[in-house]
Amino acid sequence: MNRAEKKQAVEQLNTVFKTTGVAVVAHYSGLTVAQMQILRKQMKQAGASVKVAKNRLAKIALEGTDVVAIAPLLKGPTVIATSDDPVTAPKVAVEFAKGNEKFVILGGSMGKTVLNPDSVKALASLPSLDELRAKLVGLIQAPATKLAQLANAPAAKVARVVQAYASKGEAA
Repeated sequence: MNRAEKKQAVEQLNTVFKTTGVAVVAHYSGLTVAQMQILRKQMKQAGASVKVAKNRLAKIALEGTDVVAIAPLLKGPTVIATSDDPVTAPKVAVEFAKGNEKFVILGGSMGKTVLNPDSVKALASLPSLDELRAKLVGLIQAPATKLAQLANAPAAKVARVVQAYASKGEAA
């Protein structure tokens, strides 16, 4: 890699780090190319991304960003998973780590908050932003549905009473 390529790589990483909501760092030593492709595919489907970069370049790119706290974790063969949603990257990384013992989560950063491996796992157990939105919409709709049911209930009762008198009159 020549100087220009390194500079471009640092600029790209810096842009990623500035715009990310969360970054998760993990060791991937011993994973096959196929396993890494599976990880990349899962991350992409979830709306996150995975970067394997030279640690020196990544440390330079971290300067001036909120996730600068992950710099000490960049030792050895590391992979950095990022996402805008603070739950997406940790969730996919933790799920992938369960199936691949050679994928070891070292920690991460959510904004300026440093995350240890347990914090990453706790963050992964939270519902995603879309799930929270769905729950909120459900909570908002529930009172309206109940109100509609209550408004229709008296009319339905009156109709049943009238129907009962009508059938009683026909029987007599």
